[in-house]
Amino acid sequence: MAERSTAAVDVADNSGDDPLAAKADKAANDGVAEAHGAADESAQDNDGEGRSSEQPVITTPELHSGHKLARRYRLEECVTRLDGFSSWRAVDEKLRRAVGVHLLPADHPRARSVLAAARSSALLGDPRFVQVLDAVEENDLVYVVHEWLPDATELTALLAAGPMEPHDAYQLVSQVSQAMAAAHREGLAHLRLTPSAVLRSSTGQYRIRGLAVNAALRGITAERPQRTDTEAIGALLYAALTQRWPYENDAHGLSGLPKDVGLIAPDQVRAGVHRGLSEIAMRALANDGATASRQEPACTTPDELAKAVAAMPRIRPPEPVFPAPAEYQRTTYQQGSYGRSQPRPHAAPTQQMMAPPAPLESRTGKALKWAVSALLIAALGLGSWQVADKLLDKETATADPGTTQTVPSKEKKPDLSGKPIAIVDAHDFDPLGRDGAEKPQEIKNAYDDDTSSYWQTDGYLRADLGGLKPGVGIVLDLGKAQPVGTVDVTFRGETSVELRTAAADDTSAPSGIDGFSEVASGSGSKVTLKPAKPVTTRYVLVWLTNLPSGGDGYWRGKVTDIKITS
Repeated sequence: MAERSTAAVDVADNSGDDPLAAKADKAANDGVAEAHGAADESAQDNDGEGRSSEQPVITTPELHSGHKLARRYRLEECVTRLDGFSSWRAVDEKLRRAVGVHLLPADHPRARSVLAAARSSALLGDPRFVQVLDAVEENDLVYVVHEWLPDATELTALLAAGPMEPHDAYQLVSQVSQAMAAAHREGLAHLRLTPSAVLRSSTGQYRIRGLAVNAALRGITAERPQRTDTEAIGALLYAALTQRWPYENDAHGLSGLPKDVGLIAPDQVRAGVHRGLSEIAMRALANDGATASRQEPACTTPDELAKAVAAMPRIRPPEPVFPAPAEYQRTTYQQGSYGRSQPRPHAAPTQQMMAPPAPLESRTGKALKWAVSALLIAALGLGSWQVADKLLDKETATADPGTTQTVPSKEKKPDLSGKPIAIVDAHDFDPLGRDGAEKPQEIKNAYDDDTSSYWQTDGYLRADLGGLKPGVGIVLDLGKAQPVGTVDVTFRGETSVELRTAAADDTSAPSGIDGFSEVASGSGSKVTLKPAKPVTTRYVLVWLTNLPSGGDGYWRGKVTDIKITS
């Protein structure tokens, strides 16, 4: 993590604003005066936004690597310092994972709006967005903690490698428009949806970072936020198809269009562009005065854009390219004489073959006969000795009855192991989740002796619960402390699971994961968890740590049955 990750939430993208952000930023005179006395001149930041010299200077908090917030978040690397706020890569020492942190003074003119935006974004809880984990005002500081996705790649980096294939561009516009449509239904807008705000995970899922927060940090507003975000999605699709920014200015590492030619369709910029996607891009960019190539109505909201994409014929992924097979080689067997008649050399003399000896007349056969004879004689002698021994024992017993005594054997204690243990009650266990709940209404399906029903987790974008938390599970109440020998868990799909138990003297279930101790682990669809040493407990935690794919782009754990024996 020493290098800056491509998934850093760098809200201050300094590669240049598109016209959307430029229009929106007119409403936000944040004003940072140059510290060297240029009080009568307008300063500009790296995005070209005008700054008023009459505005007070906003000082970014002077923090350093190693500083700790809330005795939990340790700052590691500053990735942005601009407009009085800074963004950091940090470490959550409690959960031992990387996070991102935005910091600004509590008296910053945008501190209130940043807190409000972060808390609203956190309530959305849509896994298609980089999640806000915490939003706090403390010690004259306001900070927003969010996910850090080290295995994700910025769209900026993907576009630097070249235009996207039609299927990849289709997935981009489909997923981003659907996600933004869901956000707008909850009253949330992005307003700074640039290539650096879109990430693609290793599984091909697109995630959007900075929902509402990026705009609040920079004071960006818009009169028509739905049209602003729709045009931004159109610009992303345009760039994915052509590797060009659909405006005259260069931005985000991409070259702009030639000056004085206006906005031309992607299939006129680059040969081979998918016609349907080209039209979708133009319909989304029609907000800026462009005309769709087939005179279809413009898409003015993300929901309209998502429906237009869904109405397109589905674009299939390209066929996999397999390496060409190695050149056919004839083997010696294929080139040999099998099945063919071979010409005989004329000069070679004919050799007479020696007749083999009779089966048991050879030297080996004679040795075999002697060995068999010896074994037969030994077997007869052993049998005779055993018969004589039996007869002698019988005569001794008849001649001296009652002289032997039977030593009474020690009484054996009954074996109580392997007996079923009844589950008195159970509840879902999600102490590290946002709302602390995970499908509580379905818990009884996990131990109702019916394998057709199941308890399932929420859907996540990765098998490791989206990197949001280390696990989720079910706490089983056995009614009283008793020995636990094995716990058999049946899943739908390959699932990694840990068996954890509370202390034997606990009279109530622990509320945190630290109150349970791991005693066994395993993975599969049918897992038998057996503690390495005897365990006595009342509360058993079945803790899922890696989930199977549900086939719909999400990973879910499904528990169909749990059996506990002593």
